[in-house]
Amino acid sequence: MSFFGNVQLAPPVAVFKLSADFRADENPKKINLGVGAYRDDDGKPWVLPVVSKVEKQIALDSSLNHEYLPIKGLPEFCDAATKLALGESKCVSEDRAAGVQTLSGTGALRLAADFLFQTFPAETTVLYSNPTWGNHLDIFKRAGFKNLAPYSYWSGDIKAADVSKFVSDLEAAPDRSIILFHSCAHNPTGADPSAEQWEQLAQVVRAKNHFPIFDTAYQGFASGNPDKDAAALRSFADAGFEMMICQSFAKNFGLYNERCGNLVTITQTAQILDNVRSQQELIVRANYSNPPAHGARIVSTVLNTPELNAEWRQNIKEMSDRIDLMRNELRSRLEKLGTPGQWNHVTDQIGMFSFTGLNPDQCNFLKNERSCYLMSNGRISMAGLNSKNIDYFAQCVDEAVRKIQ
Repeated sequence: MSFFGNVQLAPPVAVFKLSADFRADENPKKINLGVGAYRDDDGKPWVLPVVSKVEKQIALDSSLNHEYLPIKGLPEFCDAATKLALGESKCVSEDRAAGVQTLSGTGALRLAADFLFQTFPAETTVLYSNPTWGNHLDIFKRAGFKNLAPYSYWSGDIKAADVSKFVSDLEAAPDRSIILFHSCAHNPTGADPSAEQWEQLAQVVRAKNHFPIFDTAYQGFASGNPDKDAAALRSFADAGFEMMICQSFAKNFGLYNERCGNLVTITQTAQILDNVRSQQELIVRANYSNPPAHGARIVSTVLNTPELNAEWRQNIKEMSDRIDLMRNELRSRLEKLGTPGQWNHVTDQIGMFSFTGLNPDQCNFLKNERSCYLMSNGRISMAGLNSKNIDYFAQCVDEAVRKIQ
């Protein structure tokens, strides 16, 4: 008898199943709007020119080798990534903030969750946005947290973030809860709080003594300006919060399969930070021992070289501008078609994703009848649209909305 006879077949991960269905579809008009990865106007993956340039440099650098990195990662990468997030915040110059290299943003979240579970009381509540990225809940559950609860975020009535309910839910949460924020380009809605609303949220976090964690997967990709996209992070850091920032360099460097990330921790003192990072180091050691070097070397070289840093900022501006163009073009086409409903939310949102407001039946029609592959909650990746397919998609959305109320 097998030791694994009682193991059940797990359901497929929705977004990867969607991509598999897309690949199997023989319709020449098919569109993949599920995967969260940038595509150019030809629908092809895009290697950032600055990344290609640095990869060639690395390939020719005879001083490099394949020795293990330190457990906490490539130091010059961690330092540059932390400064990218926090800018000139005092916590950096006071040695109260530092990073640990992780396996992309997902790994940063898992390292944060594992550390917090061994440090905070077992009954601590973890709050996440409703809706949120599908992996958030699983990461904190598998770390051991039992008390997970959503906070109000998206309002289907106004097709925007309802921050007043968000604030109320944080006020009602138990003191010293862990609050998982999206720092910019909220996934899946693309709807972010304003600067004034972030200040409201900070006041509640301070009053309730909550612990903030920021998932930062789109810095620079969201608006085309890394400093603008870091505004919430820096405002909380400057206000003196102890907090964590989970950085990914998948989207803003196009390093999806290099799994390059960073977990920034900010504490009250440099000594506390040393203690915290020593414990995080033990967690890394027990999980994967140390991180891969290639992606970290690319990011470090770019961020630490002024002319390459400037070139990278131009590259991400190009990506962001194309996404904005697709938002404007989609809204324009839907309004010209007279598609029932209001469509301003498509351009009000920011970042890779748009929460269209389409219901599950409309999404199923688009997928099954028109080969437009999107998540059943109505989320689409704007990067999947281009000048060749946007007319077809707009016509299909118009048809779905008119046929299925």
